[in-house]
Amino acid sequence: MSQQDEHVLQQFKECIPLLEVLTDENRQAIIMLLAQNKSGLNVNAISGHINLSRPAVSHHLKVLKQSGYIKSDKKGVENIYVLTVRKPLEQLKSFITVIEDKCNGPQ
Repeated sequence: MSQQDEHVLQQFKECIPLLEVLTDENRQAIIMLLAQNKSGLNVNAISGHINLSRPAVSHHLKVLKQSGYIKSDKKGVENIYVLTVRKPLEQLKSFITVIEDKCNGPQ
């Protein structure tokens, strides 16, 4: 395996967790909800919109936060969650570019 192939494979492996996060319908719903509410929402507001318990929403928010899709800002005693997809999207775009270069390179 060439060094370039190893690089492509490594980037792919690094993107797998980012893609896995998006396979859950509840996390998809949270992302869409936060996309529609640019100023952010707290856990109660999110759970009210997607018909999940507060602990279930908190779990999904934790997963989304760890993967860089959202961030939380403390407002008084509440955490306000805001969509921040820049880091995971940059990583996925970089992977796509590497794949495109590999596919369009010398045959």
